[in-house]
Amino acid sequence: MKQKLGLVMEGGAMRGLFTAGVLDVFLDEGITVDGAIGVSAGATFGCNFLTKQKGRALRYCLRYVNDPRFCSVPSLLLTGDMFGAEFCYHTIPEQLDPIDNDAFHQGGVPFYIACTDVRTGRAVYHQCRDLLDREELEWVRACASMPLASRIVHAGQYDMLDGGISDSIPLKYFEYKGYQRSIVILTQPADYRKEPNSMMPLVRRVYRNYPNLIRAMERRHVIYNKQLDHVREAGENGSAFVIRPPQKLPVSHITHDPEKLRAVYRIGRETALSVLPALREYLAALQFE
Repeated sequence: MKQKLGLVMEGGAMRGLFTAGVLDVFLDEGITVDGAIGVSAGATFGCNFLTKQKGRALRYCLRYVNDPRFCSVPSLLLTGDMFGAEFCYHTIPEQLDPIDNDAFHQGGVPFYIACTDVRTGRAVYHQCRDLLDREELEWVRACASMPLASRIVHAGQYDMLDGGISDSIPLKYFEYKGYQRSIVILTQPADYRKEPNSMMPLVRRVYRNYPNLIRAMERRHVIYNKQLDHVREAGENGSAFVIRPPQKLPVSHITHDPEKLRAVYRIGRETALSVLPALREYLAALQFE
């Protein structure tokens, strides 16, 4: 009996275009999964795989990267969000570069996102059932709302920020959900280890009313590095197929340079093509387990 295959997508802001490049190769090659979960940019870019909209993530990033409504300091100062909430999460997907919600429903692949509850500091997981519903889009915005660069987002019964604070690589959650095997897409190279957050003094001041969030951010590097260890072990024992960039990606969290965005996307495509034979072997073996 074929085992359930999950897709786990790490975030990383504009590093997420690496994931977009990988997933566009998957679309070219007809690679499918039984369920997907994304964190931050892993969700905002990764959903295009489930709608089968090849190239969409790169297209709208290139088109609007220098639009102050998309990502800018003026947007942060005027609205509290570096990435414009209304423009990025409603105007683009609803009007300017529409997301194919019909294809998402027809595909029928369960899509989960991870957010962080600012009151508990713990991860909150949510299954997105509609990519154009305004409330659902607020969940997606919450999962990608970076601390210090975004307002706290209210959706459902929660007040939330970026899922990467509490669960950057939700492989264990998907294992718990019954996905015995997973493709894990990371946006950092194999030798990467996260260091303590140098912005913690500011974090403590800004979020002084959310002590559990502060504690989560203080420990984020510890938890993240443990997750890297779990991913490595999963890759070694065959429960995960791990795809990651061969070296540090030539982009920061935020960039306004279109050529750097193209480069990150291209590295994603090249990396996916380089591991494609091994990935096909991995997927073929699932049919006989």
